[in-house]
Amino acid sequence: MPSITIDGRQCNYEGKKMILQVAQENGVEIPHYCYHPGLSIVASCRICLAEVAQPNPRNGNKLELIPKLMPTCQTPVADGMVVYTRSPKAIANQKAVMEYLLINHPLDCPVCDQAGECHLQDYSYKYGRAESRFVDDKIKQPKKDIGPHVLLYADRCIMCSRCVRFTKEVSGTAELGVFGRGNREQIDVFPGRPLNNELSGNVVDICPVGALLDKDFLFTQRVWFLKATPSIDGVTASGDHIRIDHNDGLVYRIKPRTNADGNKWWISDEIRYGWKFVHAQERLRVPQRQQLGGMVECDWKTAYREALAGLRKAVKEKGPGSLAVMVSPMLASEEAYLLGKAVRALDEQAILAVGPVPVVGEDKTFPGGYTIYAEKSPNARGVRQALELVGGGAESVLDFPVFIKSLEDKQSKTAAMILTGGYPTPAGESKELVKAVGKRFMVTLDVLPNALASKANVLLPGATWVEKSGSFVNVKGKTQGFMQAIGVLEGARTEGQIALDLLAEMGASEPERYDVATVRERMGGMWVSGVAMPSAAESAVRAEMSYVEL
Repeated sequence: MPSITIDGRQCNYEGKKMILQVAQENGVEIPHYCYHPGLSIVASCRICLAEVAQPNPRNGNKLELIPKLMPTCQTPVADGMVVYTRSPKAIANQKAVMEYLLINHPLDCPVCDQAGECHLQDYSYKYGRAESRFVDDKIKQPKKDIGPHVLLYADRCIMCSRCVRFTKEVSGTAELGVFGRGNREQIDVFPGRPLNNELSGNVVDICPVGALLDKDFLFTQRVWFLKATPSIDGVTASGDHIRIDHNDGLVYRIKPRTNADGNKWWISDEIRYGWKFVHAQERLRVPQRQQLGGMVECDWKTAYREALAGLRKAVKEKGPGSLAVMVSPMLASEEAYLLGKAVRALDEQAILAVGPVPVVGEDKTFPGGYTIYAEKSPNARGVRQALELVGGGAESVLDFPVFIKSLEDKQSKTAAMILTGGYPTPAGESKELVKAVGKRFMVTLDVLPNALASKANVLLPGATWVEKSGSFVNVKGKTQGFMQAIGVLEGARTEGQIALDLLAEMGASEPERYDVATVRERMGGMWVSGVAMPSAAESAVRAEMSYVEL
């Protein structure tokens, strides 16, 4: 395998790559600002310059030092090349670049949202001078509102042009450009064209300094207080890899995680800001039951007994096939499996159905390859596959339109049902379902109040995906696990725990706590897209390693 040497360390590589890319693959740090693996290479920041010696084929392949510093982000590697990033000449360049960048940069780290994860801040300690030699007044650039989600602090900008290249190459919308010359040069939007594309929040992620900031996160939390939990997109069918940043039980922001086979380095604004329903004031917090024509609050024990009494009554009066469970595609596969098991424990012929799958518009693929999917639920395929495991085959599970028709059929035996929701917006609600349910006995598990919840005989407050662990199957059929980020809202319970509680209450199993690893072991015969659900032991190890892809 070909290799190069960087600061005395041998680094192997494959294919055609640049020095900086090989260094990153081998864990060698070379400072850089303008380079990003998802964007074109412009070599404009110049801090990655290094001394390079490479074999000269015209001189017997003897190592010869290139007489000038070379940009490691733009210099292709050659077998046997030797790179010096800590030589006196390279260090002098790093210090000079840092000094130039900091000449007009404001000293506002204490009030900057980027503090704590700022490359300029980090590199000033590692590669900069101990003190500034600049004594003149700094040039002050304006703060600008450039779009619905992004603020531009122009005086912090180091002109790396990452954001400009992103809007040209990835989103294809080209709202941002470089205007002016010299020390008056700055990033700005074109007149009348705000930064308002569906991927706009990504420019905040790729900005190496605090020039582009997220309005939603602005001044809300110091980054060193945040805990990061790897997760999966829980509002669309994309299966994008995300990171949930939270503290003291509150989510503060969602960022993309690098996923070469999926979303790469990006997420849509829909995913980035779609978690707000998690902390909505109207979240359901207490079990409720129908009494004298209205909903009244009750404890969980009473709610479970009321629910089972109604379900058992339907089976007793109507016989087998009188129960149904509709599992929302917002729930995890493990929860769908447990809910199916709970209903089939009461009625061996109970109907198993997948809830409504919201579709908004059409799939949209951007020039950079990122796709926003029209399907707005994370686990329609996983729910179906889990229910098929319970029912014994594909024919045993009804899609939502077929389920509605079965309820509307005058010959329908369905007298009672368990319905689940968890949708972040009214897009998941179905007027057809509200009408089709009629006066049947209904136990509803949901997170937000809606028309269906108001008709429930028993209403049980559920949990959002950030409050539990499980797995989703995305639009491409890929099974991916996610981890619990914050605790379940006080008074609510995960749908998996509710299913286990119902099983225990009816005497079908011993009381137990919902544990994803244990459920996955019970689902050991379930294969999804050629990937077996892991054992409890494997899940425990992966959880410890924060490994979320099954």
